[in-house]
Amino acid sequence: MTESLIVVILGLLAIAAASTVAPRVGVAAPLLLVLTGIGVSFLPFVPDVEIEPEWILTVVLPPLLYSAAVSMPSMEFRREFTAIRGLSVVLVVLSALALGVFFHLVIPDLSLAWGIALGAIVSPTDAVATSIVKRVGVSGRITAVLEGESLLNDATALVILRSAIAATAASVSVGGVLGDFAFAIAAATAIGFVVGHANVWVRARVSDPAVNTALSFTVPFLAAVPAEEIGASGLVAAVVAGLATGQHAPQRLSARHRLSDAQNWRTVELILEGGVFLVMGLELSSIVDEAEGQVGTAAAVAAAALALTLLIRAAYVAPLLVGLGRRARRGERMKPHAMTMQAQLDERDPEFMAKLVRRSRTRDLEAAVERLNLRIRRSLADIDYFLAAPLGWREGVVVVWAGMRGAVTLAAAQTLPEDTPQRSLLILIAFLVAAGSLILQGGTLPRVVKVVRPAPERIDPEERVRLDALLAPHTTIAARREALLDIRDDGAFSAPVLTAALAELDAEEIGIELKTS
Repeated sequence: MTESLIVVILGLLAIAAASTVAPRVGVAAPLLLVLTGIGVSFLPFVPDVEIEPEWILTVVLPPLLYSAAVSMPSMEFRREFTAIRGLSVVLVVLSALALGVFFHLVIPDLSLAWGIALGAIVSPTDAVATSIVKRVGVSGRITAVLEGESLLNDATALVILRSAIAATAASVSVGGVLGDFAFAIAAATAIGFVVGHANVWVRARVSDPAVNTALSFTVPFLAAVPAEEIGASGLVAAVVAGLATGQHAPQRLSARHRLSDAQNWRTVELILEGGVFLVMGLELSSIVDEAEGQVGTAAAVAAAALALTLLIRAAYVAPLLVGLGRRARRGERMKPHAMTMQAQLDERDPEFMAKLVRRSRTRDLEAAVERLNLRIRRSLADIDYFLAAPLGWREGVVVVWAGMRGAVTLAAAQTLPEDTPQRSLLILIAFLVAAGSLILQGGTLPRVVKVVRPAPERIDPEERVRLDALLAPHTTIAARREALLDIRDDGAFSAPVLTAALAELDAEEIGIELKTS
């Protein structure tokens, strides 16, 4: 008991030290922790470290993904969903299949099904990329795409892994796999939606911030556990619950509750994320021992697999960016038509109003006008958003190079059944791909950004002035917050400006509460 306590204490100190030192040396804290863990794992007096992989997949990942989803602006998620969906589903499927064929060909006596299982394991990227990208100051679009991808691609990979393992024991049809995948996502989305809304409804009726935050710690598990029990994706359920919470919490929860949430969840993220990467490094020694002299083979296969993951990612990202560019130009061509419709609505053009009534099939003209007004405002704001920060080849290079593998890859590898052919070799390959990706790509990402020089985050100094002018007529904090959230839903202002304005309102409200308490 005492030894376990000492290990936990040393781990927390290592996480705190890495988080403090990392900004000063210009290296991401997860990289420092992985390297530290690798170095410590080979010390003769350090025992082998083995963590049950289910702890990472069912205890660590749901709260991490939930917390990231809560803090992700829903507006950016909606706007970038085409890219996010492609990277987190289509690219993972293509990567798993291509890598599966590669592993089947280069690893003797490894069937295609087991090759695809290993391909699924090394396909998903890790959320650590987002923290590194944020630090080097690229545009918000890159960050949103990478963050959204990391929220959903783990679930896709784990569903493929489960199907591939099933295929090794029995015949599995493509239709069956697609059906299982559709059910896993649809059921998880429904559960996450219900849990997220119920979470906000219940916590809005709890006055104690500490109790409120304690309740919030249960939410990712309340979403993930039921989803897993019915064969759906617990990770998707946790993400959807987080997105629903992040969307509605500013309307329903008090400023003190949300501030308490943010502070406590930041601590949870720090400990869980840091602990995962530290343990990942510490496990290397035992993984190497189990591989019994196959380190050379594993290193060669892992190096080739890592190169292949980058090539596949580049081959997918290139046409994706072309398609996004076409969509932006199509929106630019549609903008005059949308503005004309907006003017006709504002002027209540009789002919246009008559057409609107016929098309909407409703007698409530005002409701139809408001719905169309909202659609036009959002469409115009989306067009301006895509035109203001286009994703070109420079941004594409960053998106490709930021696709790092991480702790999920190692955890998923360790869930392989004990009777898996050459199991220890497959786990070592997965570890080397993940560790090599983190060290190589993560360590050089800031330099890559400096070389390719993608468009930086642009902050319009007049944007905050315009926002303040819109909020000025509203005198109370509650009225200004309601107006601010309506403006947020329209999407006419950038997420950083809206977040800063909401934080200032929260600070003002908390200050008044402290003075009157």
